[in-house]
Amino acid sequence: MYQFIVHSPADDVGVVVVEGVLAGQSLTGWILNQEETLTITALQDIPIGHKLALRDIAKGTTVVKYNHDIGRAVATIRAGGHVHVHNVKTKRW
Repeated sequence: MYQFIVHSPADDVGVVVVEGVLAGQSLTGWILNQEETLTITALQDIPIGHKLALRDIAKGTTVVKYNHDIGRAVATIRAGGHVHVHNVKTKRW
């Protein structure tokens, strides 16, 4: 069973697709366009539909999801961290 999905290996984040992801839990993800899996440990509890960092993301860098720019990291995010509005902001404003 997969706990998160990733559309492209270029993505910095995956989307959690199950309820109840807890800090310290080992998660298995599926890279859709390559039919591959990867494993990462969640650093925080992450709600269903929220993002999980696949690699360390430095403050100020672009965050990629679905192979598209979704904003800029406003804090350093470690691999396995919860990625959401508290640490990623749009570049539109």
